[in-house]
Amino acid sequence: VALISAEIKNLAKETSSAGNIKSLAARTLFNRLPLIDNIHQSYFNVLNWLQSGAKTVFLQDADTPVIPTQQLVEIILYLRNKFPSIERVTSYARAKTIYKKKDDEIADLFCAGLTRLHIGLETGDDELLKKVQKGVTAEEHIVAGKKIKKAGIQFSEYIMPGLGGKIMSVQHAENTARVLNAIDPDFIRSRPFSPLPGTPMLDDYLNKRLQILSAHERLKEIKILITNLNVTSRVCFDHFRNPAYYNATGQVVHIFKQDYDGYKFPDEKETVLALLEKGLKISEDKLLQTKDFIHLGII
Repeated sequence: VALISAEIKNLAKETSSAGNIKSLAARTLFNRLPLIDNIHQSYFNVLNWLQSGAKTVFLQDADTPVIPTQQLVEIILYLRNKFPSIERVTSYARAKTIYKKKDDEIADLFCAGLTRLHIGLETGDDELLKKVQKGVTAEEHIVAGKKIKKAGIQFSEYIMPGLGGKIMSVQHAENTARVLNAIDPDFIRSRPFSPLPGTPMLDDYLNKRLQILSAHERLKEIKILITNLNVTSRVCFDHFRNPAYYNATGQVVHIFKQDYDGYKFPDEKETVLALLEKGLKISEDKLLQTKDFIHLGII
């Protein structure tokens, strides 16, 4: 990336853009490159990043912190040294990985410049965590979350409304709220459950061993969760699978705003609860159902 960046900057100086990367056209760049698609794409990606200001980096893979801590520290330091414009470095992580690391290791990552972590909590219910083979307990999630917060790293937790189906709905909502209260992450992001093709849970659904929630039941589960939340987090519904309905013209309208920052708790908790009540008053046949995403192939 550093080499490609340097080449793009040199090209910007040589052309009429006079060193202004934002005005450097992709066409100009591509005309100077070998006709190899993957090279074109790499250059195009870096160009887009530079044109946006090169302020954020997302470390790829589902669990970057599984890398030995000192090695990851060196990677982050190298990034920030090569690109002083970087303001935020973000990564996915697994709770089990963070749980196993020492507090000073997490602190070292923060000091190196890791600013945000995302973890998929999915549920705070131990029975359900075991059922979906998450490989971690609710207590381990709490310990991991507290380590991240203590180190000063911004923290996003992802939750999965509907994961427990009809049978485990209430315990899923109540125990998820309990774990989130213990952690108080910076962000709580809702990613409603839909059984994915090729997974045992879709087989269970198709063979009637799993009863997925109706749209009203899903709203009621979220209401239990929100009612029990005592956090200072931003609660976000920034995904298309969150509760929605068809309006009079057949367009899909989301019940919650879908912006990245969501609702600030506790200040906007009553706002979210009011929106849930509004959703529960909408006729169920107008609400988008979980099965709609499965049948439409957009899960």
